[in-house]
Amino acid sequence: MTFSLSNLLVEPGASAVPIYAVTADRLESFVGTQSAAVKAWLAATGFRADAGSVSVIADATGAVAAVVLGLGKGDDPWVTGTLAKSLPKGLYRIAEAVGAMAQFPTWAALAWGLGGYSFSKYKSEPAPERARLQWPEGCDRAYVEQAVAGAALTRDLVNTPANDMLPDALEKAAHDLAEACGATFKVITGDELLAANYPMIHAVGRASTCPPRLIDFSWGNATAPKVTLVGKGVCFDTGGLDLKPASAMALMKKDMGGAATVLGLAQMIMQAALPVRLRVLIPAVENAVAGNAFRPGDVLRTRKGMTVEIGNTDAEGRLVLGDALTEAISESPALMIDCATLTGAARSALGPELPALFSDDEALVADMLAAAEKTFDPLWRLPLWQPYRRMLDSKVADINNAGDSPFAGAITAALFLKEFARPKDTHVSWAHLDLYAWNPGDRPGRPAGGEALGQRAAFELIRARFT
Repeated sequence: MTFSLSNLLVEPGASAVPIYAVTADRLESFVGTQSAAVKAWLAATGFRADAGSVSVIADATGAVAAVVLGLGKGDDPWVTGTLAKSLPKGLYRIAEAVGAMAQFPTWAALAWGLGGYSFSKYKSEPAPERARLQWPEGCDRAYVEQAVAGAALTRDLVNTPANDMLPDALEKAAHDLAEACGATFKVITGDELLAANYPMIHAVGRASTCPPRLIDFSWGNATAPKVTLVGKGVCFDTGGLDLKPASAMALMKKDMGGAATVLGLAQMIMQAALPVRLRVLIPAVENAVAGNAFRPGDVLRTRKGMTVEIGNTDAEGRLVLGDALTEAISESPALMIDCATLTGAARSALGPELPALFSDDEALVADMLAAAEKTFDPLWRLPLWQPYRRMLDSKVADINNAGDSPFAGAITAALFLKEFARPKDTHVSWAHLDLYAWNPGDRPGRPAGGEALGQRAAFELIRARFT
């Protein structure tokens, strides 16, 4: 792809423009130490040190001499998130951070790197040169490099249009990652899925000209705690025979956002050499329309042995995840997380910025929410409300994939997955993330387009649990 962190964060040494970061409550004392010209400029521009506010100060020649960055209360990790794109091109350094939180150097570098991301693969002109920041003293450089690289991989995959990101391309991206990190890679493709007993993955993807597949790679010491990640890889979703309207189909290149999030997370884990046995499972399909597409009213068999009545072909993500989750729990991992752009109901409830977290493991929920708070990567728990399981009852099969109720769509989807993640004789610590994988508009550090929601939180959870 096109993004490189080395174009944004560079080694210290060369002369650089100083950035003075200051909280609102320390602004007056800071201004008192400045020259008369700087005092006058800050007063004339009404600078109040609001979080993310910037005052660029020029010298007598008109060149940038310094930057004053507002920190607000000092607790906003995203204050540098626009600077790589908004400051004049050149080299900068954090000279002072007055009243900032202790981890400011790390978050300054992280937000700068994430905010400087751009996806220009299909642009005729090269991406404009960005402002560069010297690595701040005291920052956790390894973490920043891992987190930015993981997010950039996810964003690149989600931003790539479906004509270049069907299941074969997603397989290649996973293979390239596995090969680069020394993981063992395998894939089951097309009719081989039937022979290997993955009937729902096959049924959902068989109408596409690009065959469905199950991507599977493993990394790490075989005796280490097992961590399994499962990502929904629906590379484009027409809705199937229950066809989506054009407005709902426009962003369906991002329906593999769960798989992209998992791949970025896996990259972080492997680059950090966390002491786990990692397994990644991605059912990769295109939910297309053709004469052999699965139909409303069909009854599908599953890897688990259950039967599923198809109430709606546009509820396909839970089908492919069902077969993948059945395989995932066969090894009884210490931790299993699935990520999926699963329901519009979750977005209606929580909006695009807040992934829904589902789990019936109270300790896991507590740990994951703590990790989300620590990493400023928010999650919100929704209940696995078992009484709603009746909404998925079927008169002809063991379960319906959608049911006919208009209510609680995110919860019933999660309950469907629970059928495959929670066999009666096995208890695996399992969490399901229903995420949007997309920023509708620009925010500091989070430009519009594909996004790695929940990724840093999941990484922190795994790092805290197993190191």
